[in-house]
Amino acid sequence: MEMNKSERYAQTDTKLTMKPTMKEAKFAIGAVVRHRLFPFRGLIFDIDPVFANTEAWWLAIPEDIRPSKDQPFYHLYAENSESTYLAYVSEQNLLPDDNPTPLRHPDIADEFLRDRKGKYKLRHPAPN
Repeated sequence: MEMNKSERYAQTDTKLTMKPTMKEAKFAIGAVVRHRLFPFRGLIFDIDPVFANTEAWWLAIPEDIRPSKDQPFYHLYAENSESTYLAYVSEQNLLPDDNPTPLRHPDIADEFLRDRKGKYKLRHPAPN
């Protein structure tokens, strides 16, 4: 959808600045993904349309791999070969994961059901 000039720019006191545009999320809640750079995979349980964590968290990422903030960020029930944990990952760093092995994060069973094809579905989908 194309925005007109007044929708793309915000007027401040004396400056015209570009408004961030929201990118449509590439992955959905219930998708199994893997990290592009690091050896972990996970299940998406929430999505932020743009970065919504602390500035300290963002600055802790090495600058040469720091993602831009104007893209979807995903909350994952994550796991690697040693542990399970929660992760917050930019869209640019996620890839689809076709590994058929069920995820083992203990919180998944509270929120999701896994069907016979290995797909994860919310136990209690939010009403529209």
